[in-house]
Amino acid sequence: MNIQHKHKADLLKALGHPIRFCIVEGLVNGEQNVATMVDCTGVPQPTVSQHLNILKAAGILKGIRCGNQMHYSVRDDEAIKIIEALK
Repeated sequence: MNIQHKHKADLLKALGHPIRFCIVEGLVNGEQNVATMVDCTGVPQPTVSQHLNILKAAGILKGIRCGNQMHYSVRDDEAIKIIEALK
């Protein structure tokens, strides 16, 4: 097993939860803040934040502070390819 296999497996593991998949799928279309993700997923803000932390730790998302809000976008091209392939 090489490092690319590990990265791909970690990527799939991070995307393997329905809420995380929904978050990333929404972010493929453009940057969003947490409030938008709460509305889209229908889960409470703390739950969205927990999933965002997992996605950031996996290197899938990046966050940019805009005033008092965080805006997130997808930073991993492989994640975008996976989301697009499953549409």
